Amino acid sequence: MSAIVTFIGWHDSGKTTLASAVVSELKKLGYRVAVIKSSNDSGLEFDTPGTDTYKHKEAGADSVLFVAPDQMVLQTGYSNLSLTTLAHRYFPDVDIVIGEGFKTARKTAKIEVCRNVDQKLRREVHGVIAVATNLEGVAGDYVFRLDEAPEIAAFIEKRFLLRKGARRHRERTALLVNGHKIPIKDYIQEALAETVHGFVKTLKIGQDIEEIELRIRIPGE
Repeated sequence: MSAIVTFIGWHDSGKTTLASAVVSELKKLGYRVAVIKSSNDSGLEFDTPGTDTYKHKEAGADSVLFVAPDQMVLQTGYSNLSLTTLAHRYFPDVDIVIGEGFKTARKTAKIEVCRNVDQKLRREVHGVIAVATNLEGVAGDYVFRLDEAPEIAAFIEKRFLLRKGARRHRERTALLVNGHKIPIKDYIQEALAETVHGFVKTLKIGQDIEEIELRIRIPGE
């Protein structure tokens, strides 16, 4: 578990200046450092010159999370994780994650947006399930116009979200190994969930248990 230290004080007391200086020093010592910046104000910009989050990033923070009443923004270093892993790691509670880019993502459904007749990605990549274009003569089972966002949303809903009139079945247990999601059968999900839940209940933590997150680090040999 990571250590946690927070800098507190009134507005303009110099919290950001001191905290970012400490971040810089910790980085010099060889540590990986993340910063979580909290604000009570809405409508603030993130990671632009002069902002507190920009100062922390300039100080060398590996990751910066900004939390405000109207937004929560995370900036972190490139980790070479797949779209699937990113979705499961950072957005486990949503019904669907919409990506932009990731044309080489494996086992991922793709909708190609095409404006040039000579540039058709579906000739080069796998997983294209539909095309959105205003070009004439584009053939396919599912071809939409560029102004047909409602129709595309309905297509996505029918294909991925609806299941006998209900929301798609959600996994009870998700397993990530070295950042990569490992598919596990329903009965193994149930067994893992019940085992971990049973151990946690013996800790008598004094609150209702709705969700458990467990991270295990394997010592190097």
